[in-house]
Amino acid sequence: MTTEDDRPRVSVELDRAEALRLLGSVPLGRVVFTRHALPTVRPVNHVLDGCDIVFRTHEGAELTSYARRADGAGVVVAYEADAIDPDTHLGWSVVVTGYARLVTDPDELARYRRLPHPWVARTMDHVVRIRPDLVTGIRLTTNGSPPSPSAPEASGSSAPDAGDGAQGARSRP
Repeated sequence: MTTEDDRPRVSVELDRAEALRLLGSVPLGRVVFTRHALPTVRPVNHVLDGCDIVFRTHEGAELTSYARRADGAGVVVAYEADAIDPDTHLGWSVVVTGYARLVTDPDELARYRRLPHPWVARTMDHVVRIRPDLVTGIRLTTNGSPPSPSAPEASGSSAPDAGDGAQGARSRP
């Protein structure tokens, strides 16, 4: 008898709306940027504000400095989030590519600073916004259809440290 765990996995492409919905359903992702001409990955917790990914950083964070030096267009980054069950290997992964900019508008900064508390014990004075240009995602299933309710929608895991001090929150209500 073949069980769900024995069947091969199928990778199903997600449309933009579903990919962003799933990204907003988890609190943690990974921002990828360039440091000394090499890719650098930092885990951050985020909020999805409309289609924008927003997270907080501190003054000494590499991405804060990198975004500050950028011209008005911002800096190219990637952002990845996922929820894949380690036992069943079912779930999803979303990758966003876009431009990261520091938020400088005082009203926006005040609004983002009221988001849930930082995961790390550090003052987070800066806010980074990623405006997605390219949104891709896959869902891993056993038959090409959406997973059953028992399959992972969100990882449910938490991380006590957000890497380089970047900080954010879950999706806004």
